[in-house]
Amino acid sequence: MKIECQSDYIKLDSKLYPCTVSIAMDLIGGKWKAVILYHLKDTDKRYSELRRDIPAITEMTLSLQLKQLENDGLLSRTVEGKKPPIKVVYSLTDFGKSCIPLLNAITEWGNKAAIHKGEFVNHKML
Repeated sequence: MKIECQSDYIKLDSKLYPCTVSIAMDLIGGKWKAVILYHLKDTDKRYSELRRDIPAITEMTLSLQLKQLENDGLLSRTVEGKKPPIKVVYSLTDFGKSCIPLLNAITEWGNKAAIHKGEFVNHKML
């Protein structure tokens, strides 16, 4: 029997999920979570670096998504310094790093979709 079929539901952090795919999508699904994880997969970054890397995301959305990814155990937030200006650095946890193969597969598939169905444009051309 497949692990995802062992019962009717999976309970994780007091939430019930109908399958393991639902857990994965809750943790990294949505418009921005996988994008944020992708930008952290090779190196730790500060908030301002993430804003620069993902210009289409609003500050509020980035803050909320970072908090959610941290609460879900995918990111760690390290505060360096005791008085302003403090330095806050985001990095993948070991659990977050475990999704790198998935992020790589999503990136590869997205590249194929862009080549076959879309086009690359600079924001200045929009």
